[in-house]
Amino acid sequence: MISPVESTLDQCLKCNICTSACPVAAVTDLFPGPKYAGPQSSRFRRPGESTPDVSVDYCSGCRVCNMVCPTGVKIAEMNARARAVIVQQGKVPFRLRLRNNLIARSEMIGKIGQPIALLANYALTLKPARWLAEKMLGIARQAPLPKFSANRFTTWFSSHTPVSQSTRAVVYFHGCSTEYYEPHVGRAAVRVLEKNGFHVIVPRQNCCGLPLLSNGEFPAAQAYHQRNIDNLTEYAAAGIPIVGTSTSCTLTLKEEAPELLDMLDSNTLLVSQQTFDINEFLLSIQSNDELQPGEKPIPLELLYHMPCQYRAHRLGYPALEILRQIPGLNVMSSQSECCGIAGTYGYKIEKFGISMSVGRSLFEQIKAMKTPLVICDSETCRWHISAATGIPCAHPIELLAASYGFEPEGALEKLLTQRN
Repeated sequence: MISPVESTLDQCLKCNICTSACPVAAVTDLFPGPKYAGPQSSRFRRPGESTPDVSVDYCSGCRVCNMVCPTGVKIAEMNARARAVIVQQGKVPFRLRLRNNLIARSEMIGKIGQPIALLANYALTLKPARWLAEKMLGIARQAPLPKFSANRFTTWFSSHTPVSQSTRAVVYFHGCSTEYYEPHVGRAAVRVLEKNGFHVIVPRQNCCGLPLLSNGEFPAAQAYHQRNIDNLTEYAAAGIPIVGTSTSCTLTLKEEAPELLDMLDSNTLLVSQQTFDINEFLLSIQSNDELQPGEKPIPLELLYHMPCQYRAHRLGYPALEILRQIPGLNVMSSQSECCGIAGTYGYKIEKFGISMSVGRSLFEQIKAMKTPLVICDSETCRWHISAATGIPCAHPIELLAASYGFEPEGALEKLLTQRN
């Protein structure tokens, strides 16, 4: 059976629109462009044979090429598959593959670092430690490593008393970032969902596997994804929506993992069909006049950056639609396609400079606007933007929760406290 990815190969018109739009090819000659690394090279790839050009590893996987392709060629997925072949054939140097496997296992890192958050966070600020990590593993010393949270999201949720007693249920897929680094995003999501009359379920779950997919470690990613399918199928079969605040996690459940791994069984497809980004979900209930409007004004003018992975959902701008429900809030959309971090891409010493060059236009817009806060749906984008500009970031759901009257947390709390 032809994979859904390879089945799009002959739709390529060789129009070069993807190469013109590629943010990586625009700033470096190390990546020849989506068309050349994707459909053009894929015509010469055969199972078991060498990959023609290892430059495909410089594809960031941002999916801008997919979004601009007039015929729907799955270019980014072709590049991801080619990278997996490079890994399988042992063409990635041992030190870099060790680095890639380390930074791609965010759940493992969270389990190790979060219980000793104070010590771990201090260690990560030490210049000698970052220098050593760069020299030994190739992790860029300037890369924006997030701070571990003192408490896990699931620890809070296990003692949380639900506000809503509704029989309408929704599953919350929190992802690694919320569990180990930003539990306040999960708390905001739970409170917003309960405010709108939903009983929130947080089942057993693990990393979505996208970092492993992005680094060509397909067998490990498949094991991660299969465990999530096993844990989520019963809820999907009962018609309960699976909602996430990480756009990359929900995209992985929706299509990234099923397509890249050829996991097209009935359970995987069922979970895919029942998975929604949280703003997408809230917008769907708004269309039925069921979404509670914001109550407390937030009189700020802020910039919103839509992450590449969110554009790949092909949903338009649901976050902007939801933010318009907040009284007094004026939100401008960024004019940049990509911030440059691309998950683990920008953490690598050989790619950090590319990452910064890709994000330069966004950083300049943020600084020119003098916005006190940037709104962004992706955790790695938020960390990268804050590190590059010095401007704090927040998830859109945090602002809606604050407008509902819940106490803000994190960067939003500091900003609103200062304004008041």
